Amino acid sequence: MLLSFEELCRKEVIDIATGERLGFIDDIEVDIESGSVRSLIIYGCAKLFGLFGREDDTIISCKDIKVVGEDVVLVERDKSAGSAQLTKYKKNSFLSLLK
Repeated sequence: MLLSFEELCRKEVIDIATGERLGFIDDIEVDIESGSVRSLIIYGCAKLFGLFGREDDTIISCKDIKVVGEDVVLVERDKSAGSAQLTKYKKNSFLSLLK
């Protein structure tokens, strides 16, 4: 299946192990020598309108992609990597934003 970058960015990424909605694809990492896509990147959301920076980006390796559907991309991340990375929809308390 061939997809343009524009079509890929319209797809939401969901972790099938947890059912967590990770967000929409913002960028891709490409291996120039082989011309293949290495990973998908979902940018972290801004903290307090961007004044306090933003959360870590979620990077999904192509080996973690299980299904590319019409509207979604289903992935299965390593349990160790999934807990180490922050995601777009992770809940933070107000005090943790001030740190």
